[in-house]
Amino acid sequence: MPYVKVGVENSTPIELYYEDHGTGNPVVLIHGFPLSGRAWERQERALLAAGRRVITYDRRGFGKSSQPTIGYDYDTFAADLDMLVTALDLRAFDMAGHSMGGGEIARYLGKYGTARVRRAVIISGVPPFLLKTDQTPNGVPQEIFDQIEAALTADRAAYFTEWNKNFFNLDQTLGKLISPEEVQDCWATAVGASPAGTIACVQTWHTDFRDDLSKIDIPVLVLHGTEDRVLPIEACGPRTHELIAGSEYKAIEGAPHGLCWTHAGQINAELLRFFK
Repeated sequence: MPYVKVGVENSTPIELYYEDHGTGNPVVLIHGFPLSGRAWERQERALLAAGRRVITYDRRGFGKSSQPTIGYDYDTFAADLDMLVTALDLRAFDMAGHSMGGGEIARYLGKYGTARVRRAVIISGVPPFLLKTDQTPNGVPQEIFDQIEAALTADRAAYFTEWNKNFFNLDQTLGKLISPEEVQDCWATAVGASPAGTIACVQTWHTDFRDDLSKIDIPVLVLHGTEDRVLPIEACGPRTHELIAGSEYKAIEGAPHGLCWTHAGQINAELLRFFK
């Protein structure tokens, strides 16, 4: 299986698992919390059918990648992405990131520039700055992050059952836009991730990406579900669009946070249109 080494923890190498399929202009897909590159199943299928080369990878701590107890911050996540891009020598590639993956796009482009990247899509992303402050009144209070971290620490398996209810808005979508089996698969993926990593990621969700976004000088499409119960649309999608000069914004009506599955047809159409 293909891996890229991105660091070391004591005697153990830290490696990212990735998959690289298809031909044509490459697209890098960056998954959200607490999933893996497999979360892009429906998008990968559409992009491959459109003649694109599709690269997915698992963030450190998740999926088949190494599960270190260090490196759960956006500077490290962006450095990991840069090592993958460099190892594969990707140029003129497109990228899309969901949720935490939107933060990776922001920090990667802010820190490493846009010389290699053609276009980017941020889907229900965590930028620009999720923490509630006087400057960001629509953000999430610190105590909510603390409560999530405490719940994960107490019983990750139980918490991820509750998490999926809001990730997919199961009271509205279960049996209609997502099956019980897919929800169970997402739960298993989450529980299989690094215990240290899943807990540590919570405090990264209020990383400040505002300076990163202001540096982006390539075409960017921002998508966000209007019914997102994980990352409030008022704090994220439109605010990200405002900070990226020349970006395009579209709200996905009625979509939950896990819209890459529940609203895959609309997401795929937007990706194919924007990347064409």
